[in-house]
Amino acid sequence: MESMLNKFKSTVTKVTADVTSAVMGNPVTREFEVGRHIASGGPMLSWKIFNGIKKSTKQEVAVFVFDKKMTEKYQKFDKDQIIDSLKRGVQQLTRLRHPRLLTVQHPLEESRDCLAFCTEPVFASLSNVLGQWDNLPSPVPTDIKEYKLYDVETKYGLLQISEGLSFLHNGVKMVHGNLTPENVILNKSGAWKVMGFDFSISSSNPSEQEPKYSCKEWDPNLPSLCLPNPEYLAPEYILSVSCDTASDMYSLGVVVYAVFNEGKPIFDVNKHGIFKSFSKQLDQLSRLSQTILQKIPEEVREHVKLLLNVTSTVRPDADQMTKIPFFDDVGAMTLQYFDSLFQRDNLQKSQFYKGLPKVLSKLPKRVVVQRILPALTSEFVNPDMVPFVLPNVLLIAEECTKEEYVKLILPDLSPVFKQQEPIQILLIFLQKMDLLLTKTPPEDIKNSVLPMVYRALEAPSIQIQELCLNIIPTFANLIDYPSMKNSLIPRIKHACLQTSSLAVRVNSLVCLGKILEYLDKWFVIDEILPFLQEIPSREPAVLMGVLGIYKCTFTHKKLGITKEQLAGKVLPHLIPLSIDNNLNLSQFNSFMAVIKDMLNRIEAEHKTKLEQLHIMQEQHRGMEISSTMNKTEAPQSNPVNQIDNIFGSNSVSGGSDRKENGSTAVAPQPSRVSLTLEEKQRLAKQQEQTLKLKNQKPLAPSNVTTAASIKPTKDLTSTLLDSMSSMGNLSLTTTKPAPSTGFSTVSSMGTMSAMGNMSNGFNSSMGFQPSAMNMGMCTPNPSMYGGMATTTSTPNFNTLGGLSQPGTVGVLQQNKPANMVALDSLFVSQKHKVSLNQMAQKPAPPAAAPSPWLNQFGQPQGPQTMNMPMAPVQPGVMGQAGFGIQANPFFSPQNFSQPGMPKNTMKSSTSVNNDLKDLFG
Repeated sequence: MESMLNKFKSTVTKVTADVTSAVMGNPVTREFEVGRHIASGGPMLSWKIFNGIKKSTKQEVAVFVFDKKMTEKYQKFDKDQIIDSLKRGVQQLTRLRHPRLLTVQHPLEESRDCLAFCTEPVFASLSNVLGQWDNLPSPVPTDIKEYKLYDVETKYGLLQISEGLSFLHNGVKMVHGNLTPENVILNKSGAWKVMGFDFSISSSNPSEQEPKYSCKEWDPNLPSLCLPNPEYLAPEYILSVSCDTASDMYSLGVVVYAVFNEGKPIFDVNKHGIFKSFSKQLDQLSRLSQTILQKIPEEVREHVKLLLNVTSTVRPDADQMTKIPFFDDVGAMTLQYFDSLFQRDNLQKSQFYKGLPKVLSKLPKRVVVQRILPALTSEFVNPDMVPFVLPNVLLIAEECTKEEYVKLILPDLSPVFKQQEPIQILLIFLQKMDLLLTKTPPEDIKNSVLPMVYRALEAPSIQIQELCLNIIPTFANLIDYPSMKNSLIPRIKHACLQTSSLAVRVNSLVCLGKILEYLDKWFVIDEILPFLQEIPSREPAVLMGVLGIYKCTFTHKKLGITKEQLAGKVLPHLIPLSIDNNLNLSQFNSFMAVIKDMLNRIEAEHKTKLEQLHIMQEQHRGMEISSTMNKTEAPQSNPVNQIDNIFGSNSVSGGSDRKENGSTAVAPQPSRVSLTLEEKQRLAKQQEQTLKLKNQKPLAPSNVTTAASIKPTKDLTSTLLDSMSSMGNLSLTTTKPAPSTGFSTVSSMGTMSAMGNMSNGFNSSMGFQPSAMNMGMCTPNPSMYGGMATTTSTPNFNTLGGLSQPGTVGVLQQNKPANMVALDSLFVSQKHKVSLNQMAQKPAPPAAAPSPWLNQFGQPQGPQTMNMPMAPVQPGVMGQAGFGIQANPFFSPQNFSQPGMPKNTMKSSTSVNNDLKDLFG
């Protein structure tokens, strides 16, 4: 690696030293900066050609340098001869001005070490291109080594040489005298230019007379640089020491042959035996065969043969050569036309530029870039011609790489981006916007290209706005997001709202719809959708454009409209638009189709959401119930929450273990699969009743203490009541339900048969104190029973609410279940109340625990009471079972069973079904 770096360093140092030594002290270096060595040219390729830049104007030039070290091997006289010959050629070239001659930018300057002059930028000499690399830098530049001439270049190059000779022969009356590939220079644009007038011969006659040229006799003793190249000289120049314009035409024929023969002339000449060589050459030229000329294209072969004719008068002149069919090539004529454009007016130019795109596709890229592009960009200074030139420039740009575009085209296009007149310039740029955004660097896009688009959207011309809106979607993907969001979209919205043209408004909506995919979802929701509600017009096209944007946003996977946006903003806007009177049937159907799709999505999404929430709530409730049921004793909580938790759970809990205080313990949860449906229903009802009764507040007793403390005189009635109370208490402790002692027995009581309306006998002041409930332990006060001793008295049922209406015995014996709704007022107000009718539907199963209500309204009986056999009811007494604990129907629903009905077969009423519906939903 180090050796390579050292080698590279030595090469650079050597080149720099060569350049420095070549031009050191030459006055040319005062005005020009000399660059690298690029080519060689002139007689025997003696001139080194360097790149150069003019210091004052930064104009690119070519610096020709002749190093005097090349003459060191000659004597002083020969040195002077060589220098004088080179000076003469440059001075002659400097005086001549023609497009086909090399243009001199700075005259010849001489210093102690070199000769130097400056010309237009140069690529190389024709000899270099054809493979002659003498006096070139080492290594040979790649662009020269790999350079290949195209047919169009060869044709037009030879045509240019012919035109240059025509100028010399007819305009200046001069013979070039040394037309060789070394003296044909290809400039940077690829044009062929003539130089090397070291041995030119001017006419000795005045201009109005026939030209007469005199040449010097060949002197083989002179240095080679002081003599023309004999391989390209006409035979008469050597053999008869005569020359005229036809001699240059012979030289042209040899040049044509060399171009098609890899740079080799038709004959090799021995410079030491030149006369002998030319004599032999005459014989060969006299019988020139087609075999020798086979490398030359057929269409020009005959003309080359004429140019190489021994007789000078037979050779065609320069004007005739410019008109041969070989040069009637489209590409060559196009290049020729470009070289003469400065002579033509704008109308002729415009016609030519219109047809140019058809020709550009047939020309090689290098020819187009080197020859045509500079001519086109030079027309940008003429605003009237820009609309005709610009399409061709952009067509060339399509074939260029990004680097070539940035280097060769963009610098000339940048000023054109800012031109607003004529308006066609803007139209052309808009049509090629994708090309510009693809190949233009981001910084130039931001500074030059996008401002032009913004001006088009704000242009006063409706046609420009329409075109811009139609084209924007084609290159929207190439615009950076900040520019689109902050600059482009606001201008499109402004154009839509402020324009008076329906076409512009509709195109604005269409443009927005097409570029939605390049926007962010929330930008669309926050900026685009609210903008649609600001559009004032209601034309069908506008409404359909609005619908299209909604539909694109609704259906696009990346964008989408949220459920809340659909329900809150989109549908309230779309539905009124759908019934606009301007819409036809098809348009209305389009609106309805989109609206239905939106409604379906709202329904599906919200339903899915609610289902998911419901599942989560059910899972949460199950977890709460599971944790609650695992505890030994459930904590006190809101009855409504407990009922919700119980009915929301997937397990059924029932109490089978009896506690001493009458409360139930939570039994282990039975398996879901092991229970039958009837068992689940039974357990659910039992659990419901148990929970309801457990959470019920105890009834507050009234002033019973005083009445209980007064012991009245014992009479028959008291004795009967005491005995019946004992039997009632005994019945409450038995495991079997008490037999019905309804009011149907009243008719068999002879002593009470004359009794009128009868109630349960509870006074409004009566409370359910334990001392008062046990009728066998104390003598009841007659005032407590509302005058029980007399059969004519009317008992008071005000305490029982709904049973306060007086009724007869016959009413109580009707075949209807007793209405227990009135007793509901005894319980605490709850969210889901369980009616007495519902709870009276079925008696508690035998295995169930005793009702906790017993502990609330009376003390549990002792063991002696629990084991007492129940005494039969005495038929002579009316409804003793109606007094005591069993007097309350809530405790013994059997009291309301109908005569003739089997035990525990009470039918459900309509109110029960309604209550069940209320409770279970």
